[in-house]
Amino acid sequence: MGTGASRNADGDGSNGDDGKDGILDHAGGQFYVSLKMENIKLKGDLIPHVYGSVPLVGSWDSSKALAMGRESASMWELSFVVPPNHETLDFKFLLKPKYGNGPCIVEEGPNRLLTGGALQGDSRSALFRLDSDEVLEYRVFIKADRVSPFDLAASWRAYQENLEPSTVRGIPDVSINSVQQTGAENGSSASLELDIEHYVVPAPSTSANSGLVYAANMTETPRSLSRAGVLSNADSSGSVSHSGISVDRPAPIKDMEVSVPDPSKVYSSSGMVESKSVGTFSPLQKQDSHRGLFVDRGVGSPRLVKSASASTFNIDLKLDTETKNSMPAAAGAVAAAAVADQMLGPKEHRHLAIVLVGLPARGKTFTAAKLTRYLRWLGHDTKHFNVGKYRRLKHGVNQSADFFRADNPEGMEARNEVAALAMEDMISWMHEGGQVGIFDATNSSRKRRNMLMKMAEGNCKIIFLETICNDRDIIERNIRLKIQQSPDYAEEPDFEAGLQDFKNRLANYEKVYEPVDEGSYIKMIDMVSGHGGQIQVNNISGYLPGRIVFFLVNTHLTPRPILLTRHGESRDNVRGRIGGDTILSDAGEIYAKKLANFVEKRLKSERAASIWTSTLQRTILTASPIAGFPKIQWRALDEINAGVCDGMTYEEIKKNMPEEYEARKKDKLRYRYPRGESYLDVIQRLEPVIIELERQRAPVVVISHQAVLRALYAYFADRPLKEIPHIETPLHTIIEIQMGVTGVQEKRYKLMD
Repeated sequence: MGTGASRNADGDGSNGDDGKDGILDHAGGQFYVSLKMENIKLKGDLIPHVYGSVPLVGSWDSSKALAMGRESASMWELSFVVPPNHETLDFKFLLKPKYGNGPCIVEEGPNRLLTGGALQGDSRSALFRLDSDEVLEYRVFIKADRVSPFDLAASWRAYQENLEPSTVRGIPDVSINSVQQTGAENGSSASLELDIEHYVVPAPSTSANSGLVYAANMTETPRSLSRAGVLSNADSSGSVSHSGISVDRPAPIKDMEVSVPDPSKVYSSSGMVESKSVGTFSPLQKQDSHRGLFVDRGVGSPRLVKSASASTFNIDLKLDTETKNSMPAAAGAVAAAAVADQMLGPKEHRHLAIVLVGLPARGKTFTAAKLTRYLRWLGHDTKHFNVGKYRRLKHGVNQSADFFRADNPEGMEARNEVAALAMEDMISWMHEGGQVGIFDATNSSRKRRNMLMKMAEGNCKIIFLETICNDRDIIERNIRLKIQQSPDYAEEPDFEAGLQDFKNRLANYEKVYEPVDEGSYIKMIDMVSGHGGQIQVNNISGYLPGRIVFFLVNTHLTPRPILLTRHGESRDNVRGRIGGDTILSDAGEIYAKKLANFVEKRLKSERAASIWTSTLQRTILTASPIAGFPKIQWRALDEINAGVCDGMTYEEIKKNMPEEYEARKKDKLRYRYPRGESYLDVIQRLEPVIIELERQRAPVVVISHQAVLRALYAYFADRPLKEIPHIETPLHTIIEIQMGVTGVQEKRYKLMD
């Protein structure tokens, strides 16, 4: 609780202690008194008590003594509130048997006197004579803080609200309303217009509309080409443009000479190399024989406390620049795995290259984009390098199918050159601190793959990711999408001519295609449909490669919408309090009915859809009017845990916990509430939710909370981690994420103001 000290009307705080005390007494300030006793040699059957004069207990009868509560293994505490002008508190400590009605043992010495929040006389320990030979000694701590009556009322209100029984007790984790509810909401303020498009509102400029852009154009900008002066229309502003693509120019450096390894030099390995997870570890400094890890609790944590078993506490860890840069921005399992793997693995395994392999129109770029988005969201610095983008920037977009023939030496040399440029860029970026590079190209021959493996030696670990599709309908659909979206055919007015040219290009690749059977690899065979298929792995181990395999197993291209919405307005929303578990306000109840109406209209033909909520009653109550769909409660969807700040307003945090308030303000992503969570913690517990959303083939409605929806939305919109705490997720608004073969598209509906 905060202190009750206040200022006068004009803000002058120079009145001195007497002036502040007078104001506080006039305002009805109170003393919060804490009595504590400590003894590390506790007698298990003796419980400390307090008894004394009228203001405290009201009787010197030991049978009416107040029991002290256990605060820790050796500490007992009793707290109470008295007015500042209270009578002198006259009391003593005593020990009472835990079982039975044995005699009480009263502390020796005179009574203790507490006046005006201060203990009179010398402070002393409490001594209890158990028998003629044994004396039990307790250390005594007495503290009195001034608190305002408003702080006391807020604490009491929070206590009372926590005692209220949940209104959703008894609702199972999985339930379904079989009959649509009808009644007063029809035709009232809870009903919707016939056309739900009436409620569409503009999505933010940073929305998840990647499906409107050709995926390869969203990949990493070819830095090496701009450095080498390949793009002639560069301007002084630091960017260049070619075929409508904006290219950022890095700071001027020495021109890079690209050396293309000889593809004929086949990469050989003395044996299978175990793949390790990406990440780095902090060098553990030895000092006075004490070795340990510094684990970040988050900005705003309490001051570091020296361990009882440690003679020193050293947090000045010396980290090399590469280690600092390549540490994942993550908490929990990701951070732990990164540290563990790097302590066991070679230096080059701090960087991981996922090299795509596969014929055109097999979904390589789509898979690479999804994997990039997933790894970035987990906290790994990941970039997607598309060799086709390099080729178009260096050699133009009007290359016919003959350019891709294996017996065209000029075409082969040009394609190997841009592949080497992309690989050099990726390795250079890794040396600057990048962790995972996604290398997106056909890489259909062993010679090309050997070239890449040779370039990666000593720099990064390569895992090949081969996509194989034997479904002719899916291949035909992908080919047509390629003609419609690829810059290679943007200047081809005749669709059929473009279609035939691409099929000729595909035939050229098929003639020389060699499946992967070397090194570490993952093969995805007929996985894109989401109906069966198989995945093969070879020489894969480590946390991150394992997570990648698990993610790929659960991804597919089936189009379906995902609806994200916060719960209806709660009573704590009205009061401006964070956390809690209160019921809905009147406006929140109206939104719950509107949402049910919306879901019925939007998903009327999607009977396999499901409704996901958190375990907090405000989301369960919001979902309760929705009928006809199964409802599943997820603990992982609960709001961010505000710890000791739960139930407070931000103004109360600013007033009573100014250091925590400022720490959160400085870094909301990493800030962890005392005894609570950070946004990075929330991301870690949401990973199973993301995996299941990717696996689902039917629509899902997620009813959750602001911090959780920010993290989920950031995944689909591919937003940087640092932006997550600031993403706008207003109440009574539905964010529809449409997932499918063209990427992710977003639409927003605002049902209420």
